[in-house]
Amino acid sequence: MGESIRKSPKRRIFDIIQIGNKNDLISRLFDWFIVIIIILNILTVFLDTFEELSGLRPLFRVVEAVTVFFFCIEYILRIWTAGYLYPEKKGIGAQLRFLHSFDGIVDLLTILPFFFLDGFIVFRMLRVVRILHLFRVNAHYDSFHVITSVLIEKKNQIFSSVFIIIVLMLASSLGIYSAEHEAQPEAFRNAFSGVWWSVSTLLTVGYGDIYPITVIGKIMAILIAFLGVGVVAIPTGIISAGFVEQYTKKQYSDVRFSDVNDVGEIFIDDKSSFKGLTVAEVTENYNIRILVILRGEMTIVPNDILKLKKNDIIIVKTDKLIKA
Repeated sequence: MGESIRKSPKRRIFDIIQIGNKNDLISRLFDWFIVIIIILNILTVFLDTFEELSGLRPLFRVVEAVTVFFFCIEYILRIWTAGYLYPEKKGIGAQLRFLHSFDGIVDLLTILPFFFLDGFIVFRMLRVVRILHLFRVNAHYDSFHVITSVLIEKKNQIFSSVFIIIVLMLASSLGIYSAEHEAQPEAFRNAFSGVWWSVSTLLTVGYGDIYPITVIGKIMAILIAFLGVGVVAIPTGIISAGFVEQYTKKQYSDVRFSDVNDVGEIFIDDKSSFKGLTVAEVTENYNIRILVILRGEMTIVPNDILKLKKNDIIIVKTDKLIKA
């Protein structure tokens, strides 16, 4: 209570509008309010496309105007409190940093289409960006955070599998063009026609708008269809393995000291109070002894000045049990 009273109004507003602040009831209510506003806005835009509901369009315009008004207020408040989000920046530097950040761009593109609704078609298409606003809210909660963590950790493997897909796509497109161009000059006019066919064959079962008629082309289609099954399975397997790893790490992060009867493992994530502390500080403040630190593929023997980092797994034992 005392800590809340000492905070300035600007700081309090910053705490409230921060997404995923689970320890603040008002902040969580604000998150839910924003989610409801976003869903209401998207639903209004969706219903506005039905000719059968053309009589309700004045109501849709009012609802959209009200929801965009709340988006504007939130956007202004985030710019105003940007100094707390980027403490290393000062004054207008923090505000400019927010304006060209991902969250700032999403907020701006959420608002902009409303004021250019009757202008260029690109502004009307930007209304779809409001869905990203909903993703941004959800990204700060554990369920969505697991997905983003998997994609970030496995990005190199995913990029490698995408590279394999691109190579196969280009090879198959040139091959099918060479095999089918003379037989179907209208269907396979150039290599790009082959690209469209190879993508639809590798990643689906084909759309039927372009298909081979020569014997060589049909044999290639069979081989490429089989390759497509394996190509899709590669990134799927990588992401599935990543989910298993993340949930295993989360089990480690949920370990409590009362659960450690002899020797235990504790995973250090963003929410861990150990993150950034030295081994000596952990030993002194929490009355436990760190035996080994697992950092990636390395096994580290701890010393007092070594700092713990995110994704470290520490093998611990309580002093009480060690003395016993």
